[in-house]
Parts: sequence; C-alpha cells; structure tokens
Amino acid sequence: MLAFVNAHALNSAARDARFFEALQGADTLLRDGVGMALLMALLNQRPGLNLNGTDLIPRLLRGQGSPSIALFGTQEPWLSRARAAIERDLAPGSVCVTAHGFLPQDRYVDLAVAHRPRLVVLAMGMPRQEQVAQALRAALFEPCLIVCGGAILDFLGGRAVRAPGLVRRCGLEWAWRLACEPRRLFGRYVLGNPLFIARALRLALQGLRQPPG
Repeated sequence: MLAFVNAHALNSAARDARFFEALQGADTLLRDGVGMALLMALLNQRPGLNLNGTDLIPRLLRGQGSPSIALFGTQEPWLSRARAAIERDLAPGSVCVTAHGFLPQDRYVDLAVAHRPRLVVLAMGMPRQEQVAQALRAALFEPCLIVCGGAILDFLGGRAVRAPGLVRRCGLEWAWRLACEPRRLFGRYVLGNPLFIARALRLALQGLRQPPG
C-alpha cells in the first residue's frame, strides 16, 4: 500500500481518526507538496524528494510490465479515457479492469480478488481511497502494489489539466488547480492552507518547548 501525504491529508487526518489510522497503516508514505517540506523543515527533518502521485504513478505504470491492472475511481467518460491512455501509451499489452469511484467497498474487493491485478490504482480522493486500500490489502494474498492516486485518472483521462512546468517547479501547482476548480477546491486550499500552516507552527513550538533529548 503506497500513499501520499500533503497538507490536505494532514488536515484531514487531524479531524478523522480512521483516516489517520489508514495513513499510519500504509507500507510506504511519500511526501507530496511544498507544505510538507515546510512542516519537515520546521521540525528539523530532511524533506527529501517531492514525489507527488501525478508525476510518479505514470512512471509506475510504465514500469509495471503486468498484464493486469485495476483502475478504481473517478467516473465516466474520464475513466474509460484514462484506461485507453494507459493501455495505449503507458502500459501497452496490459489489460485494465475498471470501476468508477462510487461503489460499495466490497465491490472493489470482489473485483480485485476475481482479476488478481498486480497493480491497483485508486482515484477516489481522501480519505476513501486509503480506506479501500486497507480493505484490498487484507483481501489480496498475491503480490500487488496498491496506490492511492487521488486525481490521477482525471489527469490521464483529460478531465483535469496539469499546470505548466514552470508553475510546477515553483511549487504552485495547487494555485493552478484552485484557479481551474475554485468552487471544489476553495475549502482545501483557501481555508485549508492557513490551517495547515498554523498547525505546523504549533508543532514546531511544541518541539522547542521540550527539553533536549
């Protein structure tokens, strides 16, 4: 189970104990975004690489070499378009089983058990995808990588457009996404970013108050 942690994830984990436990239970957590780099710097931790899913997951798909991939998330027609792009450009020769992101959790488990994919990409948004990932990991007994992919299928299917390269390199892709989808993302970024910064500063101050060692 591979998951990504960004400012929105930590804001969600602060108010949702079940989501926090799902993140804690992931086999690998990767840093996503400048917000997490800021937090880690405040806590005297090395931020490491910025490994967001939109960049990393296509690389995983290219290197998969598997005949069976499961794509669970988003909705039509973007799901079918994402599947076509993956089978055509990223993982030729693979066969993708798909399901939109609004089914009961047990349905995804049944599909994965029946098709035995080596790679599962979940694109349902937080916190649902992380909880589905836990259920899949508990049900699957063959080697399988389960990736919590956020909006990756929307990007691959053409529903969402990546920010220009310069914007991404400046760490401002969140602002691009907000400009493209202001109503949906207002709470996440306009309200959520200041809340995240306040929490980060509070954690840093708590660390300063603790005795050395």
